[in-house]
Amino acid sequence: MKKLLIIAGVLFVAVGGLVLKTFSDAGQFKSLSPHAPGKCKPVSGMPGAEDITFHPSLGYAYVSSDDRRATMAGSPVTGGIYRYELSGTAPPVLLTGGFSPDFHPHGISLHVDPSGAQTLFVVNHTQAEGNRIERFEVGEDGLLVHRATFRDALLVSPNDVVAMDAQRFYVTNDHGNPPGMKQRVEDYLQLAQGNVLYFDGQRFQEVIQGTKYANGINRSLDGSTVYVAQSVGRSLSSYARDPKTGALTLLKTLDLDSGPDNIELDAEGNLWIASHPKLLDFASHAGDPTGKTRSPAQVLRLTGKGADLKASEVFLDNGTQTSGTATAAVFGKRMLLGPVFEKDFLDCELP
Repeated sequence: MKKLLIIAGVLFVAVGGLVLKTFSDAGQFKSLSPHAPGKCKPVSGMPGAEDITFHPSLGYAYVSSDDRRATMAGSPVTGGIYRYELSGTAPPVLLTGGFSPDFHPHGISLHVDPSGAQTLFVVNHTQAEGNRIERFEVGEDGLLVHRATFRDALLVSPNDVVAMDAQRFYVTNDHGNPPGMKQRVEDYLQLAQGNVLYFDGQRFQEVIQGTKYANGINRSLDGSTVYVAQSVGRSLSSYARDPKTGALTLLKTLDLDSGPDNIELDAEGNLWIASHPKLLDFASHAGDPTGKTRSPAQVLRLTGKGADLKASEVFLDNGTQTSGTATAAVFGKRMLLGPVFEKDFLDCELP
């Protein structure tokens, strides 16, 4: 009996320690002091604007929109890619009308070649055929023309994509398992089972393995460096890229003390990362169909290059203005904050 009590006590201490570590690693004990660089206004009509990216010179944004609450409730609604003009004189324009009713976009990436031709890559979680990457071209009328679909068994849980040119791209798998119990185990035990894939124009191949929820991915302006955000890993990794093979070599991993989501670049090449300072709050927000459970939103600005990146906090909200923000896209003095589940995104002023 005494031996059993000792074993039970050891197990109790071990489980308690694991729970405390999980809460600490998720940032649950943090004290937050909300602040914003300027006023923010809500923009409606594009629910679940999980990813937003600007045309680098023309001042409008592409918005990836999907009503994830409806999908989780078993009544999926066709998602869309929209164009949002910063002038505010025109309503958002749906660019993918008529493409496919089974369209549920996630991460997006825009490539603009020297001639001005635009190619947009989109992660698509179809209900009928699983995960795919779609390639669109922007027509003369500004609408998206579908050009190709890329499928592969390696696309287990794709999250974000970054274009290297009009044919080649990288894509993150945030988990090593499809949605379900094994995926939840990955998260709560902080297992490094995610990865990054490279599509060389012909086939997919794994170029990074062992990531803790590989989420956002982007590249430096010159294409020599690739950045990968790890949400559960609470870090940003920088990789030197081999332009011939696409191979990535780790330069540095920067601890962000927060759960980074998508990565966007401004005109100077600075990185803007939307992040979840309390990951378990985000998990609760994601699991609440009413959306009443709120999740703090944070934006980090990273300056420097390669292994010399330094982070500063630009925006922090306790879930009042926005909740579960996944993207911070910047053009000039404007910052667009896109949430995973909210019906509105925020259009904010920068000083």
